[in-house]
Amino acid sequence: MTEVDGAHTVMILDTGESCVCKGNESVLHALVRARKRIPTGCRGGGCGVCKVEVVAGSYSKRAMSRAHVSETEEAERRVLACCIYPTADLQLRIIGKLQRAVCRPKQAGA
Repeated sequence: MTEVDGAHTVMILDTGESCVCKGNESVLHALVRARKRIPTGCRGGGCGVCKVEVVAGSYSKRAMSRAHVSETEEAERRVLACCIYPTADLQLRIIGKLQRAVCRPKQAGA
């Protein structure tokens, strides 16, 4: 997807699903809006529940708790979805506590 009104596509490589992240919207907010069962914590960078690895694409970020994202992890593009804002389409992998909920197999009839 190309940028439209500041929106970008966020693809979850683990599941093949994607969603649109609107202009000034965090990746976590876009995922919550697109999926009904994404567990979230503080939504402000302090709990570490929404850790992802950005495989491709660019983003801007705000401060993240070093208790949950070390400088090394941040350099490896392992960040909190609530603290990043796409500046281009993103491809990401779900890691940490969010992985169990997002990457579980879909049940029949769901």
